[in-house]
This record gives sequence, C-alpha cells and structure tokens, in this order.
Amino acid sequence: HPDEWAKIFKESGAQYVFPVAEHHDGFQMYKSSISKWNAYEMGPKRDILGELKAALEKEGLVFCTSSHRAEHWFFMSHGKKFDSDIKEPLKRGDFYWPAMPEAELHDIQSKPYPSEEYLQDWLIRTCEIIDNYQPRLLYFDWWIQHEAFKPYLLKLAAYYYNRGEEWGTPVALCYKHDAMMFGSAIVEVERGGFADVKPYAWQTDTAVARNSWCYADSLDYKSSKEIIWQLIDVVSKNGNLLLNIGPKADGTIPEGDQLILKEIGDWLKINGEAIYNSKVWRKSKEGPTKTEEGQFMDGKPPVYTKEDFRFTVANGCIYAFAMEYPEDGEVNIKSLKKSDNQDLPEFYGLIKQVSVLGYEEQPQFEVLEDGLHIRTKSVKSEYPVVFKIEVI
Repeated sequence: HPDEWAKIFKESGAQYVFPVAEHHDGFQMYKSSISKWNAYEMGPKRDILGELKAALEKEGLVFCTSSHRAEHWFFMSHGKKFDSDIKEPLKRGDFYWPAMPEAELHDIQSKPYPSEEYLQDWLIRTCEIIDNYQPRLLYFDWWIQHEAFKPYLLKLAAYYYNRGEEWGTPVALCYKHDAMMFGSAIVEVERGGFADVKPYAWQTDTAVARNSWCYADSLDYKSSKEIIWQLIDVVSKNGNLLLNIGPKADGTIPEGDQLILKEIGDWLKINGEAIYNSKVWRKSKEGPTKTEEGQFMDGKPPVYTKEDFRFTVANGCIYAFAMEYPEDGEVNIKSLKKSDNQDLPEFYGLIKQVSVLGYEEQPQFEVLEDGLHIRTKSVKSEYPVVFKIEVI
C-alpha cells in the first residue's frame, strides 16, 4: 500500500522520493492518455505514481520521479534476433515500438538515430508526467546524451522549468554524461561519486544491493553501515544520496530492504543535524581512505580507519564524522590542529566546545599542534560517530 511505503521512507530519514514513472521496458506506472500500456489500464489498474505522490506528500516528503524512456528506442531490439512477438510491422503506440538496432554504448552520435516520431513521442510523454504529477525533481537515465535527443531535451528543459515558475515551485532535472549544459541541472553519478568536493549540486544513485536494482532471490545486500559511510562521504562533498530499494511483485518491500532503511533512519535520528541542510567545510575529508572517482565503483565496500574523518558545516558549527570509532575513545583530528599562521588555507579559529551527538558525556578536548585531541569514555558505536564542534 502506498501509505505503508511512505511511512517506511519517512522513518528511514529520507527527505524526497523518486518512484519510477517509466523504465526502459516502456510500461508506464501512471495514468496516461498517450498509450494504453500503463498500470491504470492494465495489470493492477491503478495510477501507481499518483497514489504514491499523494501518500508521500501526506508524510511531508518531496515527490520526484524518473523517466528511463529514452533507452526504449532500442531496448526491445534483441527480441528480433529469435522467434518472439517482437516483429515488424511495429507502429507508434505498440508496446515494443520502435525496437531499433542497439546504439553503440560510448558513441553519442551512433546511427541509426531514433526517428523523429519516436523523439516527439518521448517529449510528449515526459511533458505529460510533468503536467499531471508536478515532480520537484525529474531524473533521466542515460541516452538523453545522444546527439539526436539534444533539440528535444532543450525543449523539455524549457517546458519543465517554465512550468515550475508557473507553479511557484523550484524544480530541477537530473542528468548523466554531460547530457545538459553544465549548471543547468543536477549532475548524476550512478553507483559512484567524486574524490573531493564539487562546487556544484550533484547526486549519486545507488542501491541497497550490490548486484541488483530490483528484487531478486539472491541479493548481495550492502550493510547499513556501508550506506551510511557513503551518505556521509557524498554529503561532505556537496552531494546527495539517492538510495534505491526494490519491491517484490506483490508490492511489498523486502524485509532486508526494510531493515537497512530502519538502521539508516535510526542513525539519522541522532546525527541528522550534521547531514540535513548542511554545507561543505573548507575541506571534505581527512585520513588515508580515498573515494574512487567515477561510476560503478561500489563493487567492494570501502575500509575506513580510525584516522578517517569527513566534515560538514551546519547550525553555526563544524561537524566531524569519525568514520570508524576507536575502541579506546582517543581521537585526533589533524585538520583542526593549532595554527600559528593565519595566512595558510587551514583552520585558524578558537574551539569553544566539543560534544558527541547522541551522548550525554562531555568529552575532554585539547587543541595541539598536531590536531584536535578528543577523549571519550562512554562512546561506543559500530557506526560513524559525529562530533559537534562549536567555534568562536
């Protein structure tokens, strides 16, 4: 039930949610006047997207959505290589249409181009989503970067941003692979990230499972700790984390997914003030563990040490995330060391107080020439621990 989903997402600490409007297969999860191949006229005979929008907004979550329709131009083409129901003639409105030859993966000028009729259809479908559901963010998967899409993408962006102005609501597109002019939308990195802070808005989309985006019988789940690590790393570098879960065919969210979401939510209830509405500090990180830059970098979990920290700024304070908390409670943050040279691009301030989010203990701290030394006795956690550092 949409209300159950919305409550689970709310408890996870999510701020916005992206139900998929249409994936590569071309089946619309919403009521459409353009094609009969949609969830309102077939299958469950329900406007899944509309029901989720209502449930999410009732919980105070921001409704966003995604369209993966662009890849449908060739997605069904392999069905022509064997005896299947994907046969010519195919016409607009058919589920498998146009089933053209698969495009060359890294060639954004590969031919044959999708037809003008298909590109017009893509544009109209996407405008229908915008008009009927008014998403705050609209995510595109790949292939909108192809040369053939460029004029249609420009029309779509202008239409969406102008509609946002009419609604009085800030909106934005999310894109990959330089599909849009830099600065005109939000950069997407699939299952990856950046090595350091970026001066622009970006988002990584990843999943609770390492081996799948959807539900499967054998899911290689990431731990909630690994996902929290990634959340911290991404936010410290001016990014957002979009986390995918895969429901079962009956509409229920698997117990494994729910457990991960609950554990993330429990951590955020304590430490969310260092994440939500935060900004980047003068540096994002300290320590030996580096983030590999690029897409599809989550094949193996990272290994953080007691020397690894990430930083954000919010509420007039610096937040330092101890990625792996030492058992002895002895912490040294070198980035907050005592400095005698105010001309250097490093911390040169007075620390008034240090506290630990979620703990009543007042830690001892001392600023020395090799770092900010913090000592705790009661702090024990398998998850990252957050120090709130008040500076005068």
